[in-house]
Amino acid sequence: MTDLKQYKMLIDGEWVGASDGATFESFNPTTGNAWAMIPKATADDVDRAVQAADRAFNYGAWPAMTATQRGHCLRRLADLLLEQSEALGTVETIDTGKLLKETRWQAKYIAEFFHFFAGCADKIHGETLPIDKPDMFVFTRREPLGVIAAVVPWNSQLFLSAVKIGPALAAGNTVVLKVSEHASAPMLEFGTLIEAAGIPAGVVNIVSGHGDPCGRVLTSHKLVARVAFTGGPGAARQILHNSANNFAQVSLELGGKSPIIVFDDANIESAVNSAISGIFGATGQSCVAGSRLLLQDTIADEFLGRMVALAGQIKIGDPLAEDTEMGPICTTGQLDCVEREVARAITEGGRVLCGGGRVEGLAGRFYQPTIIDCPSPDMHIVDTEMFGPVLSVLRFTDEADAIRLANQTEHGLAAGIFTRDGARQLRMVKAVKAGIVWVNTYRAVSPIAAFGGMKNSGYGRESGMQAVYDYTRPKTVWINTSDATLGSQFVAR
Repeated sequence: MTDLKQYKMLIDGEWVGASDGATFESFNPTTGNAWAMIPKATADDVDRAVQAADRAFNYGAWPAMTATQRGHCLRRLADLLLEQSEALGTVETIDTGKLLKETRWQAKYIAEFFHFFAGCADKIHGETLPIDKPDMFVFTRREPLGVIAAVVPWNSQLFLSAVKIGPALAAGNTVVLKVSEHASAPMLEFGTLIEAAGIPAGVVNIVSGHGDPCGRVLTSHKLVARVAFTGGPGAARQILHNSANNFAQVSLELGGKSPIIVFDDANIESAVNSAISGIFGATGQSCVAGSRLLLQDTIADEFLGRMVALAGQIKIGDPLAEDTEMGPICTTGQLDCVEREVARAITEGGRVLCGGGRVEGLAGRFYQPTIIDCPSPDMHIVDTEMFGPVLSVLRFTDEADAIRLANQTEHGLAAGIFTRDGARQLRMVKAVKAGIVWVNTYRAVSPIAAFGGMKNSGYGRESGMQAVYDYTRPKTVWINTSDATLGSQFVAR
């Protein structure tokens, strides 16, 4: 116990443990061993964090700052992220099993998101209205909502936190961030940058713990004005239930089972490389993982032959090593799900083209890159998000068949379309039901472009200028410009 790194939560500018002293272990998925102790927040701890955020929103330095000054704080935070990208990436890799070269790069790139939102801070504006009443000057102003409850999962947590904290602070809100119980350490490390960036105490609070009581108390708290959640549909339904207590606005990003659709006129090498990285990048532990591959039947066998050959060359091992190409699965629950779903797919007639089991000789939660040729879109694995390196493959005959298969899902986060036919590109973009569509590329993101889904992949958008406006509400102001005395409707005439 004493050898494990001891973490604390950030509440009202102070680093504190849980009020009852409770903790839980964080496990390194590469070794399977515990490496850190994380505070297990109580209901009182969460309430204290929300109360601190509410005070910081209403009093003190934060509401007194100009929008430009808030932007300066976000810029300093971005610069600190760049400086600490190696250290943050290392902690995230230890805690999640993601590759160091990915976590380090992501920490650097997330700085661009904070720079973007910093620039947005003093671009928030209302409008004057050409009102239909004489002698009236009417305008709107945009005002921050208040306390934001941000709830993020363990994967891509710096990114998923940035697209919540960035627009929330740019608009003048305060934040209570609830980090995942599966890998809390990176965001607790990130918290050390908050004060250094000049962000006043209580403006950003970070709590760690489980869904109950930590998440439940936070998302139902009467002082919370908005809940920004990324995670699974089960937790999302509970959050919607909780928000009935506070009428908080809610945005949900719930992952997906995103299709990559490849037509026979595509650049096959580009499509193969994108399909490989789309599912095996981050060990498949991405909300936009291209975990459904739809291939035109005329190229399917050749395409799969190339994919299987490349999948067999992926180097699996220690994610801290620079030459490793795929690391472990983060949690035991995910690994169990992958094994269960692959076994079920085989009983339903799926043909395993490669992989299909754990990696021998490695002690952690390592699973082979797996490709399953699926005879039917009705197989359970085809529309089940597993968060692991498993690809389901379906074949289509023509464009109409591809659209049918792409939309035969409860999800709708992302899709990839590979074709050289420009008219077909536009038809497919319109027909495929997904919040993000990539054409002849995959998994590109930017702070400038909105990110979000539809159907069971949630609603609301993150990134882009509109995301900043989503953290505000309009106030309409009427000013009578006439010096004439107002009459009374109650005086007889």
